[in-house]
Amino acid sequence: MTISKRSITGSILGTAVGDALGLPYEGLSRRRAKRVFGQPDRHRFVLGHGMVSDDTEHTCIVAQALIASGADADAFSQQLARRLRLWLLSLPAGIGLATLKSTLRLCVGVSPQRSGVFSAGNGPAMRSAIIGAALNNPALLKQFVRSSTRITHTDPKAEYGALAVALAARLASGPSAVGIPQYVGELRKLLDDEPADEFFELVDRVAESLACGESTDTFAASLGLERGVTGYVYHTVPVALHAWLKNQHDFRSAVTDVIRCGGDTDTTAAIVGGIVGCAVGKEGIPSEWLTRLCEWPRTVTWMEDLAGRLFETRINDVTARPPRLPVYGIVPRNLAFMAIVLVHAFRRLLPPY
Repeated sequence: MTISKRSITGSILGTAVGDALGLPYEGLSRRRAKRVFGQPDRHRFVLGHGMVSDDTEHTCIVAQALIASGADADAFSQQLARRLRLWLLSLPAGIGLATLKSTLRLCVGVSPQRSGVFSAGNGPAMRSAIIGAALNNPALLKQFVRSSTRITHTDPKAEYGALAVALAARLASGPSAVGIPQYVGELRKLLDDEPADEFFELVDRVAESLACGESTDTFAASLGLERGVTGYVYHTVPVALHAWLKNQHDFRSAVTDVIRCGGDTDTTAAIVGGIVGCAVGKEGIPSEWLTRLCEWPRTVTWMEDLAGRLFETRINDVTARPPRLPVYGIVPRNLAFMAIVLVHAFRRLLPPY
């Protein structure tokens, strides 16, 4: 399977669009989300436009680290660590506790091999689709996902979930739909030396649910997630895989289906968007969802440039300087984003309940 610029671009932009669409619904039960915001069919974060959260920021950081490190996993860890330190200093909003602790450890000089904390949160999974889109060697993919995971999360569960997302993105980049047995078989080969029985039980439940024609929200409810998908990777990833496998070439349905499940909607939609984006490319993402992304300095144009440079370095097996962001723009953007988040937090105190 060859590396495709179309898939890399689709993965980055798909992550951003899913993240932005799901963000207003984050933390709400499926019932309350529907009552407050209605269907997730358009951007609702700020005046009909969307903004991205740490899910997209981490995806872009990983892409930059991949550009600068080539096929060297140790260099990738160092590049990722440096960018995570800078990211934390830019005052991002809504950081997961494990990511905050580990990034603070990086900032005080702990090495990326020892900075992670024991957690099975979904941070590594949210940034791993781009690794699958950019790497076509299974051994290298596993090595880079491990580096990306352990820099913040050391629970093996976090790594299994991140690998499952990266593999999904890798297979989705191919020319045809991915068969469920194909995906499960490839995942078992990737994790053949890992004690991942509990995870494979969940993957088998995904396959059984799809065979029965269940909707993604029905499947989520069968896992006890009636009020929403949590940030636990063994909740997040199976639901995201279900939405992807059910809607492999329908970006709109895949993203809206997973947002309707409630809970950690920006992350679940970012993961699904990053996978399905590999299959459909930029042209398969609804144009109104792209044009109404209200983002600067991480504009759609900047993300496309990032994808192009990542493709060039991977296809030519070289390293390069990744596109930079204007430092003067990041902190003001993050402060404005935080203010809008606070407005949303106040809005949630009001009816309808």
